[in-house]
Amino acid sequence: MNFIISAVTDIGTTKQTNQDSYKVQVLNTKRGKMVFAVLCDGMGGLAKGEVASASLVNAFDKWSRERLPVLCEEGITDSAMRADWCGIVTDYNEKIKLYGKRWGVSMGTTVTAMLVTEGRYYIVNVGDTRAYEISGGVRVLTKDQTVVAREVELGNLTPQEAERDPRRSVLLQCVGASDAVYPDMFFGETRWNSVYMLCSDGFRHEITGQELYQYLNPNVMLEEGGMRRNMEALVAMDKQRMEKDNITVISIRTF
Repeated sequence: MNFIISAVTDIGTTKQTNQDSYKVQVLNTKRGKMVFAVLCDGMGGLAKGEVASASLVNAFDKWSRERLPVLCEEGITDSAMRADWCGIVTDYNEKIKLYGKRWGVSMGTTVTAMLVTEGRYYIVNVGDTRAYEISGGVRVLTKDQTVVAREVELGNLTPQEAERDPRRSVLLQCVGASDAVYPDMFFGETRWNSVYMLCSDGFRHEITGQELYQYLNPNVMLEEGGMRRNMEALVAMDKQRMEKDNITVISIRTF
């Protein structure tokens, strides 16, 4: 299996800083090619959301450089990935909290990290950044940790009502601003000829599932330049519809 990757980030229409941070790379390992991607959407005063998101991206990047090669020797298992990634999230929840207290600001970040191997994918998620699989259709692989997602699950809101609810960006937890963090982990079989997409919530609020499929399905995501242009078109559409948040999207094409 081979991979093509591309990413786009944009400050958006109203914010002074881009508090999204990300990393995506194709890795050549002893167990074949893999893609590692991580996306964090930071929040906090005095531009400290950037610090929160970048510090967690750097921690996951260090894992990919130092720990992943060890796992490639020993064997990558769901339990090992859960232990490693939940450990990073728990550790940085405390580190970011302490840093915020030192500066007298409240700060935190969401995180969605994904490792795509030739046979299996692994995802950790805290907050409302998302991972998708786009193949014959559009499938959300993660579960938003938000007030409105919980209300939908409880039957108090419909999915359509949740999209326009003023609480749609209120998180149940985030790294650095919660007493304790409970990450969700997701695992699955990697599909050939598919697109895996990570995005911050600013990318998806004003874009429909039909539009996601139209621009990001595997039949139109054939090479890096075209992938980037398609993602930039969606970002431009998002901004035209008055999305106010930072906007980041990462795509991984398998073939």
